[in-house]
Amino acid sequence: MTAIEKLQELVDASSRIVAFSGAGWSTESGLPDFRSVDGLYQQRYRYPPEEILSHHFYKENPEEFFAFYRSRMLYLDAKPNAAHKKLAELEQAGKLLAVVTQNIDGLHQLAGSRKVLELHGSVHRNYCTRCGKGYDARFILESEGIPRCSCGGIVKPDVVLYEESLDSATVQKAVEALERADLLIVGGTSLAVYPAAGLLQYYQGGPIVVINKSATPLDHRADLLIQEGIGGVLGAVVVR
Repeated sequence: MTAIEKLQELVDASSRIVAFSGAGWSTESGLPDFRSVDGLYQQRYRYPPEEILSHHFYKENPEEFFAFYRSRMLYLDAKPNAAHKKLAELEQAGKLLAVVTQNIDGLHQLAGSRKVLELHGSVHRNYCTRCGKGYDARFILESEGIPRCSCGGIVKPDVVLYEESLDSATVQKAVEALERADLLIVGGTSLAVYPAAGLLQYYQGGPIVVINKSATPLDHRADLLIQEGIGGVLGAVVVR
């Protein structure tokens, strides 16, 4: 039996799937990942990207923060790939409980998924830190310097920066979905970012599928390990 056939068998036998997605889920849509050899964190900038994307850097160097954010975090023309679309199909068929994602790009929703739990927020939600007024990602992209609300306040992306806490309500929903799941599909993530990766401990259901090009700390627990691109793998699954 091939790995794809085994995956098909597991999907067919499951009715409460949870998918846990990371940056590798979106690289096939043209977005850069973070920790691979060619990833964002391997590139040279005036400051390390992990520092730029921290709360203290945002507060102390907002102009430099937004310059980096616009050029490296906003890919508003990106389209969902086969892996995003397959999860939307599974949800529509009543087989998917939730997508728990570390991604902030909104591609799962663009593909048609509705039950998406964004652990690290979304580039598509931005708010004035003074009056709370909301703005879309295009506003941030087309602004210059520090984006300002009509009231004069700074418009901050609703993304979780380093040193910031995850949204407790989103975390609780993710825990509840993982506790109910009967199949966990983990894809496109090195599982190196905590506390997000730590949520997988709440999955006590059945099989675990890991689809990632490089090794992860969960590989030894996987019932099925596929070290290939996620689009080609999930794209081959038939929803029935």
